[in-house]
Amino acid sequence: MIVEERNYLLVPGGTRRYLDAWHRLGRGPQVAHLGVPLGVYTVEVGDLNTLVYLWGFADHADRANRRAALAEDPGFAVFRGEVRSLLVSQVNRILVPAVLPEGSS
Repeated sequence: MIVEERNYLLVPGGTRRYLDAWHRLGRGPQVAHLGVPLGVYTVEVGDLNTLVYLWGFADHADRANRRAALAEDPGFAVFRGEVRSLLVSQVNRILVPAVLPEGSS
């Protein structure tokens, strides 16, 4: 399993508007193509106005296929148009499982 971490820096005051639009327009297409997110978070201390999504995928090919399907979804295009003006920057990372020494938790 891999986890995609997507961090969106939003304009000051944009978090509530972004999340409202996501619930109305973006969540449905994303869940249909990507599955239920592992988590959706806002930052309380540090880089404020940041929204963090965690998405789980079987592997890189699974991620590529599901992301491609989402990109073709007309409903998701409407959501992207609705929130584009709220985005300042985006940083994505792919997280892979760490191999821990035996006996570690």
